[in-house]
Amino acid sequence: MGYTLIEKIIKKNANLDHVVPGQIVTVNVDRVMIHDIFIPFVADKFEEMGFTKLWDPEKVVLIYDHLVPTSAVEDVRHFQIGDAFVEKYGLTNVHRRDGICHQLMTEAGYAKPGNIVFGTDSHTTTYGCVGCFSSGIGYTEMASILGTGEMWVRVPETIKVIINGTLPANVSAKDVILRLIGDLRADGATYKALEITGSTVDAMSVASRMTISNMAIEAGAKCCLFRPDEKTCEYSEVALSDVDWLYGDEDASYERVMTYQAEDLVPVCACPSQVDNIKAVSEIAGEKIDQVFIGSCTNGRLEDLAVAAKILDGKKVACKCIITPASRKIYMQAIEAGYMEIFAKAGCIITQPGCGLCCGRAGGILTDGEKVVATNNRNFLGRMGTSKVGIYLASPATAATSALTATISIPEDLQ
Repeated sequence: MGYTLIEKIIKKNANLDHVVPGQIVTVNVDRVMIHDIFIPFVADKFEEMGFTKLWDPEKVVLIYDHLVPTSAVEDVRHFQIGDAFVEKYGLTNVHRRDGICHQLMTEAGYAKPGNIVFGTDSHTTTYGCVGCFSSGIGYTEMASILGTGEMWVRVPETIKVIINGTLPANVSAKDVILRLIGDLRADGATYKALEITGSTVDAMSVASRMTISNMAIEAGAKCCLFRPDEKTCEYSEVALSDVDWLYGDEDASYERVMTYQAEDLVPVCACPSQVDNIKAVSEIAGEKIDQVFIGSCTNGRLEDLAVAAKILDGKKVACKCIITPASRKIYMQAIEAGYMEIFAKAGCIITQPGCGLCCGRAGGILTDGEKVVATNNRNFLGRMGTSKVGIYLASPATAATSALTATISIPEDLQ
């Protein structure tokens, strides 16, 4: 019997000859990420546990992103505690204004293929796009890792997802993952690994794979893994020969296999207020909206901004439209490509790289009865304002097209 991709990563890391789903294994952590929301709690728990030094300061990454720029007085406390922790324990990998943690972890090379990485945010699953076992944990677990460099995991069962064919022109990775979440439901992959394969996936960019791995947690997944290929190696700056062991065996035991034909997929939205309330855009087209948000660790990358810029070029938005790049690097690339000028001329609001409206911070929140089409990953009640705000999650193409009409619109309508 062969092994799934997650089983191979855990087995190699723990130097074991054999692992099976359900087995408890202690792994050696390759890297951890803490963001500004959690650093006060991590710092307190770390010292409460009696630790006096980090197991390896070079393997700890602290990123300020949710509270950048600060929008409430109490936010400043998080920065003060974080900076004090950095100075006291000698952290060198600190990002205070460079963008969203999940974008930076792979963009800056902290999370590599075959690594095991934990972060204090549920969307840490994002790094599976490069074949890294990454998962979100709480501040108590993080404090323990900071002192020991180890973490226990239960070997997850794996759901294999096979997607073959060519996606329609107006369908993107966001539509793919929303469709998958709708089929699995919000708890359908709880503490399971998703292993995504097929010719459609092979043709995807690393950025598109990031969109899928990012939102895997919305189905409860422990991680979401892609086999590294030449594109992965170029992005992560590793040799293919060093990661050619990272694939699921044909004779591995999968809990379930789900198969999709890319040509059958259509643009979809996650409708208020659950991530698995999936409907085709055609079913809700014409619904009036008040705002559009294009950004986040799900869809704030250069290819997402490129799609939006193509749709908005030479036109004017009919409602508020906020553009938030996922990182400073992407911001600069978008300027060089001319996208930012297009957005500015179209009447968009362009903001500092960071989490922004996705977590209801740094401007753009809405009030009772208002509706927003957003490219981020969650549409829970109260996430972008009051509990009576309607949040529709969609692709950058659907979001940008909707911004031109102030109604939910199918991307192909304006192509």
